[in-house]
Amino acid sequence: MTARDVLERYRKGELEVGEAERLLRLDYVRQIGDHTLFDPRRAERKDIPEIIYGQSKSPEVLGEIVAQAVKDKDRLLVSRAGREHLEAVRQAVGNDIVRYVERASMIVVDRRPGTPPRGRIGILAAGTSDLRAAEEARTVAEAMDVEVMTAYDVGIAAFHRFLDPLAGMLEQGVDAIVVVAGMEGALASVVSSLADVPVIGVPTSVGYGEGGEGRAALMSMLQSCSPGLVVVNIDNGVGAGATAALISIRCRRSK
Repeated sequence: MTARDVLERYRKGELEVGEAERLLRLDYVRQIGDHTLFDPRRAERKDIPEIIYGQSKSPEVLGEIVAQAVKDKDRLLVSRAGREHLEAVRQAVGNDIVRYVERASMIVVDRRPGTPPRGRIGILAAGTSDLRAAEEARTVAEAMDVEVMTAYDVGIAAFHRFLDPLAGMLEQGVDAIVVVAGMEGALASVVSSLADVPVIGVPTSVGYGEGGEGRAALMSMLQSCSPGLVVVNIDNGVGAGATAALISIRCRRSK
């Protein structure tokens, strides 16, 4: 139930003022088992679906969290999830509303009918080794009902590869571009120098020796001399996708 739903039910006399206040309180949380304090209103406040980090959770705990969280939500995501997590979620909520995005290692739980897109973004990935972060970004943005244009394996090792995909994205009116790159992370700066929309760089933990598991790409993107480029943490496709989608949704809302 969204804040608008609460207010509408209160207006109609279906809720007492105390219950409406409880539902609208920002500090309202729900206890799940003996392991989780869940904030059921976070998605409504942020306009980002609930995203549960799965990597360090056992399948049993994750299944319990999802079963409780989805009671009053039409969608949620699980990031860094394996097949064992997928089976636990399916057992908890059924097969019909669950799908697994293999390349993103993400579970999508969505009971909504098809919804029209609210925005459009682009995602460029330098190499096939960068696909998980790129697919994380795509999965999150699409769960926010934002159309995503993608072009993968377009890094600067063959400089001309990214030019046509980038031009196509800009011609199609994307509101933001996510650029995912490891090694020295140069693709993000190059794209930012040519694009007239915000660029979000995602450094990945891809490279040899002194690359520092993504730190070289991170520092390169942070030191970019091309204005309009902002950077998320190493391998953080989730954060990049959510931010790009929010930018696009806000752009379309003002038109």
